Amino acid sequence: MVMAPATKSWTRADVLALPDDGNRYELVDRDLLVTPAPRLMHQRAVWELFRRLDPYVRSSGFGAVMLSPADLNLGVEALVQPDLFVAGLRDGREPIEWNEVGIPLFAVEVLSPSSARHDRVTKRRLYQRTGVPLYWIVDLDARLIEAWTPTDDQPTVCDVEAVWHAPKAREPWRLDVPAYFTAVHSSDPPAGSG
Repeated sequence: MVMAPATKSWTRADVLALPDDGNRYELVDRDLLVTPAPRLMHQRAVWELFRRLDPYVRSSGFGAVMLSPADLNLGVEALVQPDLFVAGLRDGREPIEWNEVGIPLFAVEVLSPSSARHDRVTKRRLYQRTGVPLYWIVDLDARLIEAWTPTDDQPTVCDVEAVWHAPKAREPWRLDVPAYFTAVHSSDPPAGSG
């Protein structure tokens, strides 16, 4: 991830006006963050997490699992694109415009070499400051998940099981971390892919 020159103080409008050139543009504390297209393993990790989380969210009926690209506004002069996030319902329905999403119920970033520092520090602090209830950082190399809440000074490191209890769900969602990473790193095609 690259930061644009510090001489310009960026706004959401500036970022939204940038060309669609394959890069991911995000705005945190008036700094422009630019990320190239993610590597394939990154995308496999996001997709595998989506496959495991979506049935829980759908059956609970409190929101929708979404993927980037996105243009989330967390109520501050920012624009972020978490790799995966859960948006709550608005007036009993799933959001249909980015400005309806608001603060996600849950956000996930999968680390890439170009984004690790910003995911662990810059964006984590933003998610904590704006009240995202749970933020996961998925580390593909270490095969673990860092779980952060708004008040945490240190993450909960999950290498066996990661848990998310959605506000209106009866039961928590449990992710078997070793099984998840085995699926991500497997050379076999994902289930249902053909």
